[in-house]
Amino acid sequence: MAIKAELSRRDARFLDMSLNAPMWRVVLYVGTPLALYQGLAALFTILDTMMASHISKESVSAVAYLAQLNLMLSSVGGGLAVGAGIQISRAYGEGDLVMVRRRVSSLYAVSLGAGLFMLAVILPFTDGFLRLAGTPAELIAVGRRYFIVQLFVMVVNFLNSVYIAVERARGNARRIFLLNLAVILVKLSLTAYFVYVLESDLVMIAVASLLSELTMFVFAVRYSLVGDSAFSFSAKAVALREKRVVEPMIRNSLPVIAEKALFAFGKTIVNSMSTVYGALTVGALGVSNNLGGIATNPQNGFQQGSSAIISQNYGAGKFRRVLDAFYATALINMLLGALISGLELWQLDLLSGLFDGGSEAFRRTIVSVYRFEALGAVPLGFNAAVMALLYGLGKTRMTLELNFARVFVFRIPVFWFLQHCTSMGEKSVGVVMMVSNIAVAVAAAVVSVIVIRDFKREYHLN
Repeated sequence: MAIKAELSRRDARFLDMSLNAPMWRVVLYVGTPLALYQGLAALFTILDTMMASHISKESVSAVAYLAQLNLMLSSVGGGLAVGAGIQISRAYGEGDLVMVRRRVSSLYAVSLGAGLFMLAVILPFTDGFLRLAGTPAELIAVGRRYFIVQLFVMVVNFLNSVYIAVERARGNARRIFLLNLAVILVKLSLTAYFVYVLESDLVMIAVASLLSELTMFVFAVRYSLVGDSAFSFSAKAVALREKRVVEPMIRNSLPVIAEKALFAFGKTIVNSMSTVYGALTVGALGVSNNLGGIATNPQNGFQQGSSAIISQNYGAGKFRRVLDAFYATALINMLLGALISGLELWQLDLLSGLFDGGSEAFRRTIVSVYRFEALGAVPLGFNAAVMALLYGLGKTRMTLELNFARVFVFRIPVFWFLQHCTSMGEKSVGVVMMVSNIAVAVAAAVVSVIVIRDFKREYHLN
């Protein structure tokens, strides 16, 4: 039976806008809601950490440490969503609506299978997995049940990530913003109720995450089962054995999965190395990362939106607009990084005091780490723009190489050197973040020059 795939009026209007409107307008239209959501997500993550600190300082460290393990596992779903989303956007730009629907439907099936498989493999061996990841024994004791619930959060998040990728491909950033905002509010409300009213332990913070992800899932199901839309799910359109449908998505996704998993794994190594300064330093690094996220998360929002725009224009043969999208994103992201990190440094004493749990030593550690990490915000803005260009062009192997270098070349070896060859002590935790973030931006700049030069030659652009 033939697969039906249609564009709504809104989807047709957006495609025309993406391919023909002034690029600044397109980037801001798609990226601003995503950046707002990412920024709010960073703020709410900080509030979540503050609530964890109400339970105990050890809970803050457990959440900070286990968050990297959760990110490592979630990289499978996130990588599939990013890599396959590139191919969905490209087919959208090409006008191949049947291919769009086949890829959307197949991606949902692949993501569900991957999530259930990982749950079945990891859940029976939770303690061994945590020990293998180098989790300190005291953090396993505090966070084991929290991590188990987060495994179920991961499965639901796999499907939600696909839904978000599909909405991003069709330029529906406003819906993404509103739905994610609703989810965040649910998460925070439940966490506050569990922590401050019921005085629950850490596991209920994970339960709040699960319930909030299920809230998103309800909307994902509702909006993914809409008639014959090219962006809706259809069991008949699932084509796991059709090479032309699935292979480009998997080929693009595997480097992204490896990139995200290795990056998160590398951060767990850094966390483990930080334990020589005590569990509170691990917590301070987690708080510093959250503060850094207030600047870098909005940059990632523009990265996500621009990668879809670049992929659509590339698919439609609008090669000049591919580069225009990159230039616009780079400038926006660097300005955002300078503004937000500058404001944070200005009020760092106040911000750090929100997480110290009454410990002046903990507050000073947070300050000493973030003063250095904040200096990487502007370079990371440019790095995010380069990532958008590489994702949009389908050059995911290069994004893997850059992010691998960021952690395993510019961070872990440098951290080892600072620990063993200098007397910096706990300050080295912040210094290594600064060095690795600036170094990867320099590497990304070199890569972008080469990629843009070759791109111009291939498509005869002046």
